[in-house]
Amino acid sequence: MYSGLRLQPPVFEIGLKGYAWGRKALELALAAERISASWKVPIIFDPPYPDIPAIARATQDLLVFAQHMDPVGVGPGAGAVLAESLKEAGAHGTLLNHAEKPMALGDIAKAIERADEVGLATLVCADSPEQAAAIAHLAPNMILAEPPSLIGTGRSVGRQQRDFITRSQELVKEVNPDIMVFNSAGIRTAADVAEVIRLGAEATGSTSGILKADDPIRTMEDMIRAVREAWDESHPEAT
Repeated sequence: MYSGLRLQPPVFEIGLKGYAWGRKALELALAAERISASWKVPIIFDPPYPDIPAIARATQDLLVFAQHMDPVGVGPGAGAVLAESLKEAGAHGTLLNHAEKPMALGDIAKAIERADEVGLATLVCADSPEQAAAIAHLAPNMILAEPPSLIGTGRSVGRQQRDFITRSQELVKEVNPDIMVFNSAGIRTAADVAEVIRLGAEATGSTSGILKADDPIRTMEDMIRAVREAWDESHPEAT
């Protein structure tokens, strides 16, 4: 587990996928950094690969992650995303095993190892609490457990599968209590965000809920505010 990035919950992740790039991605990144500072919620921001350097240069506190990284070393590997190149581009970490970019367990293990070698944090996706527990044995920094059937649907994991949240939190913490567990999928509104946090998630996130909104920046701020308020409400001892 890469120990250089130490985060305290709550955390929010915004994955741009293919919804925004270039100047729009940078505009969203700058807004995310401002909102993160305002509400004291760290934001992991996943732009397309070509936008990582510009966003990393333009921000100081935003956590810029790649959307994927391949389990390859320096040398042959045409078309692969190399750990060293992401680090030099300014990335703080990488997402792995997203439902739209699945990886075999052995490749996840190797990618985590390669990320650790160069100093990149890892946020690894899991499609079930049981897979989240298996991935926890590989010692990533964070696990994002989300049911693939709800991704991009606007049907929140909080409303649809409450047991998914509690069980994924429990199973991962049994393996390694230092791994932060995100729960997401179908997050469309600030109310969705608050519900997931109140149900026990340490972190959550949204892509289409923000990027397809009429006012993405306003929606982003509403969600981050909901994270902060729901966390403080659920953890009064930490405030």
